[in-house]
Amino acid sequence: MNAFSPAPDTPETASSARDADRQSVRARAPRAAAAQARHAAVTAQACRLIEASDTPPALETLAAHAGMSPYHFHRVFKAETGLTPKAYAAAFRARRLREALAAANGSVTDAIYRAGFNASSRYYETAGQVLGMRAREYRAGGAGAEIRFAVGQCTLGAILVAQSRIGLCAILLGNDPDRLVRDLQDQFPRADLIGGDPDFEGLVARVVGFVEAPAIGLDLPLDVRGTAFQQRVWQALRGIPPGETASYAEIAARIGAPKAARAVARACATNPLAVAIPCHRVVRRDGGLSGYRWGVARKHELLRREAAAI
Repeated sequence: MNAFSPAPDTPETASSARDADRQSVRARAPRAAAAQARHAAVTAQACRLIEASDTPPALETLAAHAGMSPYHFHRVFKAETGLTPKAYAAAFRARRLREALAAANGSVTDAIYRAGFNASSRYYETAGQVLGMRAREYRAGGAGAEIRFAVGQCTLGAILVAQSRIGLCAILLGNDPDRLVRDLQDQFPRADLIGGDPDFEGLVARVVGFVEAPAIGLDLPLDVRGTAFQQRVWQALRGIPPGETASYAEIAARIGAPKAARAVARACATNPLAVAIPCHRVVRRDGGLSGYRWGVARKHELLRREAAAI
């Protein structure tokens, strides 16, 4: 062996290398945990600031409060909540508007201002995205709003597909077609429900094809209505790729609410868009299947198909 030859590997040197690796990992772990805790705290503070403001704070303002650059803050906030700061503010204002409209007293204009819109014109510019219908229609239980729907069959049983002016607002699965229609009526008690025409049947066929093979994706606009928390959960669910699963606790951690696993489960249980918002990919911490709005057997079959496709 010459003076420049590397020393031969021995059990002792291999063990020393493994010990060094473990020590390095242990040294990094507290720093990673501290960074994670700081990101969660910064995001929670930003959420409270958004919720307490009459108008949504600018990204630069939120970043300054967090002591970060706007670019870094934007990445941290989205990683923690699943939403951009702008989308979170919009979802929060939508919830405030729904609550104000549900109140017995006060005009629609009063509700719009209480929800944080500094001018009624600002609300009407985005009314469709906020409620999916006009404010007066929403207050009246969807009265005057048109929702087209059709009921069909797929290998998972009966399927109902409904579409508002914004996009798909319901994909329901079950055994009883009449029950699915009643569920839609309960969701929009005073809307004008219109049976699908031949053109709509084509859209239903696309949705059925997606349910049969979720990995192909669904390139259709969605009309997703829910509270700010539900929106965060549903957005996180859409980030789970076909063939993979996540636990309720993992989803709660991803949206910056690590103690809210039960609330995540409730958001999954109220998901109105089967498969398009893939709540079937959420499982218990041990990997076991838990409840599913449309039946555990359907959940098992959807996961089986996705695993087979991958």
